Amino acid sequence: MNTNTHYTVIIIGGGPIGLACALEAKKASLDYLVLEKGSLVNSLYNYPSNMTFFSTSERLEIGGVPFVSNNPKPTRPEALEYYRRVTTAYQLNIHLFEKVVSVSAAAASEPVYTVTTSKQVYTAAYIIIATGFYDIPYLLNVPGEDLPKVTHYYKEAHPYAFQKVLVVGAQNSSVDAALETWRKGADVTMVIRKDDIGARVKYWVRPDIINRILEGSIKAYYHSTVHEIREHEVDIITPEGLVTLPNDWVIAATGYQPNLEFLRSMGINLSNDEVMCPSINDATHETNVKNIFLAGVICGGMNTHRLFIENSREHAAKIINKIKKDKPVHA
Repeated sequence: MNTNTHYTVIIIGGGPIGLACALEAKKASLDYLVLEKGSLVNSLYNYPSNMTFFSTSERLEIGGVPFVSNNPKPTRPEALEYYRRVTTAYQLNIHLFEKVVSVSAAAASEPVYTVTTSKQVYTAAYIIIATGFYDIPYLLNVPGEDLPKVTHYYKEAHPYAFQKVLVVGAQNSSVDAALETWRKGADVTMVIRKDDIGARVKYWVRPDIINRILEGSIKAYYHSTVHEIREHEVDIITPEGLVTLPNDWVIAATGYQPNLEFLRSMGINLSNDEVMCPSINDATHETNVKNIFLAGVICGGMNTHRLFIENSREHAAKIINKIKKDKPVHA
């Protein structure tokens, strides 16, 4: 393992908000490092290839860098290009494909943190956690979920052409998967736990999926759940009883959750309810653990639909302003 390296600020997570924090740190002349376990803006990379954002391009901007899109609603490729350009233009100090394993304090009286990764050991006076929520899928917890035909990340439609596809869920990811695979010739069935397509589905897409279901082009089972997955079949529980469907692929677009255990491992308090909201100071975004800050959607705990890029960009300035006012420890 390499010799320890010290930074004033270590930012965990190289998504848009992690990059926003890096931009603010750079502007403040603070030495910093961004650690990202995957590719640059890894969550956006894992979005469906043809995804269109709900937000307009200016609401995805960070650090005051203009985001010019060819369409009113930018696409995933445009967003990836934008964040690459921001990273290049500002020469942001980021290590990709380097997973943080643990963060620990050297001593309570001297809050210098040791950050151990898959490649290196660092120390830092301040830690900013901007890890988002796209890394841990909600599992179906049914037999056969570990079969190769099952995925929790839908990428593109072509591999599913002329195949029998079961799509689980009724939010944006599942609706996109159902419509795109159907348009490429797949025989698509949706399994929906509630009684309707999700209300948060993009307003220009929701009528499309509803009409495809009403006309019978895409089959849908409401108030239904997956019971078991086998190599060539899937059992689902419906209001009419158990139904067995021939099946080639299962796209379980059941949503994702933040890694709250990672926060607990650092001593960050979570609320005692189903939201498990982390304890932070709203003015500075500092947690109950001194000099550890949260930025982005991770601040909402399990309520992952409250914070987005456009309403959490401001977290970066709040955090760096607080750090600038403090006297850096061994910075």
